[in-house]
Amino acid sequence: MDESKNFIHTFVEEDMASGGRCEGMQVHTRFPPEPNGYLHIGHCKALCIDFGTAQKYGGLCNLRMDDTNPAKEDTEFVDAIKEDIHWLGFDWGDRFFYGSDYFERTYELAEDLIKRGLAYVCELSAEEFSKYRGDTQHPAVSPYRDRPWEESLDLFRRMRAGEFPEGKYTLRAKIDLESGNFNMRDPVLYRIRYIEHHRQGTKWCIFPMYDFAHPIQDALEGITHSLCSLEYEAHRPLYNWVVEQCGFEKKPRQIEFARLNINYTVMSKRKLRRLVEEGRVSGWDDPRMPTLCGLRRRGYTPDSIKDFAERIGVAKVDSTVDYALLEACLRDDLNAHAERAMAVLRPLKLTVTNYPEGQSESFDIERNPTDENAGLRSVTFSRNLWIEEDDFMIEPVKKYNRFFVGNEVRLKGAYIVRCTGYNTDADGKVTEVLCEYDPLTRGGDTPDGRKVRGTVHWVDADNCGEAEVRLYDMLFTDPDPDGADKDFMDCLNPESLVTLTGCKVEKFLCDVKPTDRFQFLRMGYFAPDNKDSSPEHLVFNRAVALKDSFKK
Repeated sequence: MDESKNFIHTFVEEDMASGGRCEGMQVHTRFPPEPNGYLHIGHCKALCIDFGTAQKYGGLCNLRMDDTNPAKEDTEFVDAIKEDIHWLGFDWGDRFFYGSDYFERTYELAEDLIKRGLAYVCELSAEEFSKYRGDTQHPAVSPYRDRPWEESLDLFRRMRAGEFPEGKYTLRAKIDLESGNFNMRDPVLYRIRYIEHHRQGTKWCIFPMYDFAHPIQDALEGITHSLCSLEYEAHRPLYNWVVEQCGFEKKPRQIEFARLNINYTVMSKRKLRRLVEEGRVSGWDDPRMPTLCGLRRRGYTPDSIKDFAERIGVAKVDSTVDYALLEACLRDDLNAHAERAMAVLRPLKLTVTNYPEGQSESFDIERNPTDENAGLRSVTFSRNLWIEEDDFMIEPVKKYNRFFVGNEVRLKGAYIVRCTGYNTDADGKVTEVLCEYDPLTRGGDTPDGRKVRGTVHWVDADNCGEAEVRLYDMLFTDPDPDGADKDFMDCLNPESLVTLTGCKVEKFLCDVKPTDRFQFLRMGYFAPDNKDSSPEHLVFNRAVALKDSFKK
């Protein structure tokens, strides 16, 4: 992490300074995802802040699975979360925990609150209690608030023993029913749930609420700074109350930051799950999804995503970031590091009629013009080539500088050729373009100084590979698909994926690794699909288009 500083770092430095609340301690943060789905780009901001802050100050960061709600948690998501964090370049060492590791200790602390008259068993339903809490002007008291602690303790133990149905009882904190912060008006600490836990099985039928369990977990792990999104700001008084009343000597400090919102996407796990379950995408790792595994499959790099997190900064006010910024971060990274290659996505045959049949030659082309150390690669040239379908027009439009009869075009890195004609099928569709090459222009030079405006890429038809290419675009057509009075499913982009088959690529692209990234000249940045691509069936995904380039 660089030397830039935000308000979180200011607070941390105040705490660690001489006389500060954490003087002499090591900065200790945590990243606590709930294993009920895959991490998305919004989580990435949080984990970059959590792990990055620890790195900046030479501290520690725990990875803790927040599995206190067993409803939709699964080991599949645990493994995926670990993989994503490692992919981004962060590591938690031996500091990996589950929230459920603390169930017994959390229960003991709840019993202690009951014994000290700070918690009681309530029989009101959530709907009923919302009425008893009253409003800001007229608070009300639950009729069970003064239940003797002995009776509450007995009921709480019987709740744990499984004697009551779901919804019959809850354990509530006894705090302040006149508080202007409704989170302090006797919040629920425990509820009854008869559901199998992915790690604890059926051992527990009562589960702690996040607002009770989380501060206890932080304190037990020695967390100095609990960094979380702005939605928890109103919960901070409750966080502090739990830490204080449970008697922890070392008290973590909760600091909130604005969560990440990006246009043209949704961040809700529930809505992302719906996309997957209803088959609108191919899975959590569909390259159109904002999940980290989806972005990775699409072709995003760890550095581009961390650069994005750095550029958006850390703020105290929620805002929406333009998706174009995420794309710009990827372009910047790949422009500097991606190898160049030529690929023809919609092939049209080009025949160099005056080039000797059966012969070929090689040309050296730069691997990456922005990196002087990248070196050169060799491409073969023959009489039979492939060019893009839209690089030829029978009747050229104004300022069209590519192939049309009588026009000269530079073939990237090879020769200048003049278009001499074309052939069509019975329906009038162009099937072949004819041209003649100038042997004095090897490498694309013009010794006589004549101007040639158009340069096109090409592939040697006698020495190439064939691939499927998937062109990805925005998943939604609406910049705010999650807005009020909208069903985000109605905003799906029917053209978010265009699949092309029979594409022609340079031969060396037949032997690539899933982590390789390429700029297909004039086409955009592409990556081999890490799931479907193989040497027998190449599949490339467009990670991002070039600036001012075509999108379809």
